[in-house]
Amino acid sequence: MRTVAEFEAVARERLEPAHYDYFAGGAQDEITLRENETAFRQLRLVPRVLRGSDKRDLSLTLLGTPSSMPILVAPTAFHRLAHPDGELATARAAARAGTIMIVSMAATTAIEDIAAAAREVAPDPGLWFQLYLQPDLEFTEAIVRRAEAAGVKAFVVTVDSPVLGRRDRDDRNAFHDLPPGLAVENLRNLGENRSGGNASHVREIVMSAGLNWDHIAWLRSKTKLPVLIKGVLHAEDARLAVHHGVAGLVVSNHGGRQLDTVPATIDVLPDIAAAVGGALPVLLDGGIRRGTDIVKALALGADAVGIGRPIVWGLAAGGREGVSDVLEMLRADFDQALALCGGRNPADLTPDQVRR
Repeated sequence: MRTVAEFEAVARERLEPAHYDYFAGGAQDEITLRENETAFRQLRLVPRVLRGSDKRDLSLTLLGTPSSMPILVAPTAFHRLAHPDGELATARAAARAGTIMIVSMAATTAIEDIAAAAREVAPDPGLWFQLYLQPDLEFTEAIVRRAEAAGVKAFVVTVDSPVLGRRDRDDRNAFHDLPPGLAVENLRNLGENRSGGNASHVREIVMSAGLNWDHIAWLRSKTKLPVLIKGVLHAEDARLAVHHGVAGLVVSNHGGRQLDTVPATIDVLPDIAAAVGGALPVLLDGGIRRGTDIVKALALGADAVGIGRPIVWGLAAGGREGVSDVLEMLRADFDQALALCGGRNPADLTPDQVRR
């Protein structure tokens, strides 16, 4: 398989229809879901010439975490719906690729086990932890301590979910809970036996409409690790993030799964990059399917991109090897596009190389 679309076709054949719809679907009419990809197709690349190199260097360091390429594994929930090895396979593949995996708080495998799987491949894997701040701050702090103990290197707080977006596909399929035998393991009460199945209580993720900048300040006071916020689409929120001492931003619309008709992430990226002014790293997810998409995002101001659904399609198609294949396919595709644009490393890409 040579494209993300081919991996998705195989994944669709292998997944339960309701589970495929869960991963593939978006909010309501799925306008934003489609726009995330369409917006990239509407941009044109303008290459530079006579300044290339026989070898490109794709590596970078984000907030102290090295990565072999500016392609990260974005947080996605419920990997064991896609493959029995679930997040363990994803973690091993990300570690093999030398890139950062942002572990979902809604993982179907516990963070300790994910970290252990990654360390089977690399002694010091790049693991970050995606966090929904819970109204019960004592429980939230317990999750933070648990993730820290597992060895994560940063926290990525999802801030675009004051309530859960309505996803019509899930409603039609009556898919609102995990099947028996699966659970959101990072929300299993601490001190209880994680191998005990239903013998221990697993809390539900609670969306908090009252989330505000004070909660981000609270989290920063509870950890020495970098705190990023994920779900920024407005330039003023980016400026506020700098003011409030956030370590980094993820320009994201939740893969089109929260508020439908919001802009594609690539369309708002230039304004957000300008608002930040290089004060902190800017990441982007949503709609990345080709190396040319990555080039466009980096040229317009992103330091790195996150890959969500393509990772799940690789996992469903081939477990760890499938995820590895997707990551290496995108690495090679990006490297070729970078070379064709006259770049030796991602920093060579500039906004004037992208036109609408």
